[in-house]
Amino acid sequence: MDGKKLLMIVGDFGEDYEIMVPFQALQAVGHEVDAVCPEKEAGDTVKTAVHDFRGDQTYMESRGHNFALTASFDDIDPTEYDGLVLPGGRAPEYLRTHDEVLETVRHFTDEDKPIAAICHAAQILAAADVIEGRTCAAYSALEADVEGAGGEYYDGVTTDGNLVSGRDWGDHVEWLSQFLDVLGTNVEHSEPVTADD
Repeated sequence: MDGKKLLMIVGDFGEDYEIMVPFQALQAVGHEVDAVCPEKEAGDTVKTAVHDFRGDQTYMESRGHNFALTASFDDIDPTEYDGLVLPGGRAPEYLRTHDEVLETVRHFTDEDKPIAAICHAAQILAAADVIEGRTCAAYSALEADVEGAGGEYYDGVTTDGNLVSGRDWGDHVEWLSQFLDVLGTNVEHSEPVTADD
């Protein structure tokens, strides 16, 4: 498999699972992932938050990890990347206020490069004006945001052209599977060896 070079945009109090799981899973199948945050450098950390669903009207939030950035936002060139990953959590509500984040998202849209967006990442897509005329999943409370940006809300995981979107970390298996398909990733492995062999 030819590994792809992927960009992940994160920020303080991004959702822990939506950052950590794709970051690790995409590397596990041979892709290179650069995690960046505006106004932070490689080696800096962002604080994550776990959004847990326990039957309340919305998610409950607790402190996650310190997640180390692997590159500096100011040093990256979006043209050098094959795909983009946008995790959810609270970070998208302020990441969408950074022009350089919106310009980066527009680059991937304009060049028809794969984009994986989950949960509150739809706030960034809406601010970048890249949802209009497209089907997009997001956290259920963002249905009005997707529709207000001219998109059609989808309650599940969906792929619309280069955009793969999901509702929350409970969608990881299908979301990552569809993103790997759009990336053209073919995961190959041999038969496992058991203790009896």
